Amino acid sequence: MKKQLSSILQYIFFFGGGIALVWWQFHSMTPAQLQQFLFALSTAHYWILIPVTIVAVAGYISRSLRWQLLIEHLGYKTSLSNVFGSLMIGYLINSFVPRLGEIVKCTLLGKYEKIPPQKLIGTIVAERIFDVLCYLSFIIITVFIQYKLVGSFVERSLHEIFTSQTGFPVWAKATFYILCIIIVVFLCRLIFKHFAHSNTVVKLKNFFNGLSEGIATIKNLEKKRAFLLHTAFIWTMYVVEIYIAFFSIKEVSHLGIGAACSVLTLATLAMIVTPGGIGTFPTAIFLVLQLYKIEGSVGVAFGWLMWGATTFIVLALGTISAALLFNRNKLSTKILK
Repeated sequence: MKKQLSSILQYIFFFGGGIALVWWQFHSMTPAQLQQFLFALSTAHYWILIPVTIVAVAGYISRSLRWQLLIEHLGYKTSLSNVFGSLMIGYLINSFVPRLGEIVKCTLLGKYEKIPPQKLIGTIVAERIFDVLCYLSFIIITVFIQYKLVGSFVERSLHEIFTSQTGFPVWAKATFYILCIIIVVFLCRLIFKHFAHSNTVVKLKNFFNGLSEGIATIKNLEKKRAFLLHTAFIWTMYVVEIYIAFFSIKEVSHLGIGAACSVLTLATLAMIVTPGGIGTFPTAIFLVLQLYKIEGSVGVAFGWLMWGATTFIVLALGTISAALLFNRNKLSTKILK
């Protein structure tokens, strides 16, 4: 009886936490933003969100399988449910504290699969570097196939990115950061050499060795074809998700794959220019849809609809994953004992 009550309380806790996070998102909206969001909901075909959710989940599963390939190369066998659960919890936390989710998901998976977290963090760094290269390639392809339509928008966005508002050129900032990294690396090597037998230095060396081992996984990966296929599938799902969502609002239902590519690449580019705030994503989509002569209010409505759908998917899957991951591994621990 006590165990059943404990399980019920745990589910209530996780469900309540998810509700609290949803409240926090909506509480952060201004009255105007809330009105725009309600407008999107009132004009949308809700059934379209079902295939959008299926496509999004397929992308998350593929991303989990891709992460598994990197972990497998390190010599560790992992449960897909643990990998997927940790991934979704990471996305959930990233929604509120950017980048913290990356550390949390590596810590969780490391705990449940008995893998050093620093190695997992290394695989995440390798994934992000590869994804950035893919994203840049995607921008080039999108601009190439629709240059007359989106070329000026990209040029303007890039100009804003590389124009500093602090008085210092971006290239000067980048050079400063690179020099700082070089100095830190040099000092670390110097310390490691002179205090090689210190317990703290030994722990730090083990951490950095694990990190570098994780980063090198893509370079030395045996199943490169499977990794590339998963990468192609993930990016395809991103585009398909947006394309299907176009059919939710009549005024944008005529837009094709080219427009979906633009929304994916150029909206993300716009978000780099103005990071932070839950209104950034809808505004970015609104700016991109203006290129396709979409009425401003409709563009904003679609932007809020996409934000609402993607946020709900992450909140729901993240909350459910947290509850299931905790209970599943707690049960496994008891069985092993």
